[in-house]
Amino acid sequence: MNYIEIPINIVNIEGDGFHLIAEGFINDKAARFVIDTGASRTVFDKNNILNYIDNPEFSEKEGLSAGIGGTDISSFIFSIKELRFGDLVITDYQAVAMDLSNINNSYAMIKLPPIDGVLGGDLLMKHKAVISYKLKKMRLTPIR
Repeated sequence: MNYIEIPINIVNIEGDGFHLIAEGFINDKAARFVIDTGASRTVFDKNNILNYIDNPEFSEKEGLSAGIGGTDISSFIFSIKELRFGDLVITDYQAVAMDLSNINNSYAMIKLPPIDGVLGGDLLMKHKAVISYKLKKMRLTPIR
């Protein structure tokens, strides 16, 4: 079976646990993602996405989404022309944007760079993700 290995960084969150960080590209511009196996969808920071897409067409998603920390926040649907992790290329991805400033504010307090999104269960499941803490890699399978 063919697969793509993506290096991951394991970030210690002040002795209170760990976050997994993957580097990727949104429309050929480098982006940082938290890997969250508990997140149902991959989401992008509504403010940071403006660095990757000029004037995205946001349409409000029906209902509220459970945000990080358990709060309900508004989310928006928009389209990303190309999302890439290593050699895995995803085109015309129907994305979800929400305010991830709570994560980025927490990261700033512990001197970590901001993230542009959360890599969630939709893409992890679709591409049969296997995460190795030991090897610091994530394996993704392209869809043919």
